[in-house]
Amino acid sequence: MHTAICDLFDIEYPVIQGGMAWLGTAELVSAVSEGGGLGLIGAGNAPPSWVREQIRSTRERTTKPFGVNIMLMSPFVAEVIEVIMEEGVLIVATGGGNPGVYIPRFKEAGLKVMPVVSSVALAKRLERAGADAIVAEGTESGGHIGKTTTMALVPQVVDAVTVPVVAAGGIGDGRGLAAALSLGAQGVQMGTRFVCAEECIAHPRFKKKLLEARDRSTVVTGCTTGHPARCLENKSTRQFMAMERDGASVAELEMFGEGKLHLGVLEGDMEEGSLMAGQIAGLINEIKPAAAIIREIVAEAERVIAGLNTAYLGVTHG
Repeated sequence: MHTAICDLFDIEYPVIQGGMAWLGTAELVSAVSEGGGLGLIGAGNAPPSWVREQIRSTRERTTKPFGVNIMLMSPFVAEVIEVIMEEGVLIVATGGGNPGVYIPRFKEAGLKVMPVVSSVALAKRLERAGADAIVAEGTESGGHIGKTTTMALVPQVVDAVTVPVVAAGGIGDGRGLAAALSLGAQGVQMGTRFVCAEECIAHPRFKKKLLEARDRSTVVTGCTTGHPARCLENKSTRQFMAMERDGASVAELEMFGEGKLHLGVLEGDMEEGSLMAGQIAGLINEIKPAAAIIREIVAEAERVIAGLNTAYLGVTHG
């Protein structure tokens, strides 16, 4: 299965690992890239020294293409960008805001830039700024989200820009990849599915909770802060939503949320920690190597597409 995204990033399959804060580490990134996809180091709110360490560690594990996802709300954005430049990273993804001010410098340095967007307007603006590809991410995704569903957003972004579009949000198997391609996307980005890759350093209790998740296991918090996020429901999300209902200030909510993601996904506190995950969590039922996940998704997508072609021919010529 070869698309324009494969050509752009020199990868075998049109499958991109999401920028997973604290979990997009060298272990997972290299495994995804070695498996034929594109691995992304999730810079999140991590300090620049951590990002540099992950870049170097990934290079020790693979010679395949990989990139760094910059979270634009991080207090270390400027420093992380300097690290990326110094380390000669060739692919940058961005999330959590508008990277327009940074794109000219990326392009001047020869980087390929792929912003994550949740609206058509931002997609068009970033294409004009020089983005090489756009990730159209629906509200089904884990972590920080927009308001429009993947099914509605992707074809509208595809129609609005000429650069390749990657679909994200609510995609966890080959059926999702086939659907994304039918909407005009050139590939998919997945985060939640890769949490349950063997190489992902997520705490075993977090992986277990994902395997137990159902279709309605996630909730959205932080709407009053302007930065809503989707997580698995637990004691922490219930407390956060109660604080929002009681009129807590943005500063109070940010203080409450500080360190919660690390506490949940790495330290394994399933009640007090933040467990960012998408609505696709209910589809995940096993832990396996990243390369196996990619192969199975691509093979399933090819079967689905072939089946649709057969069904179509049967309808039209039956």
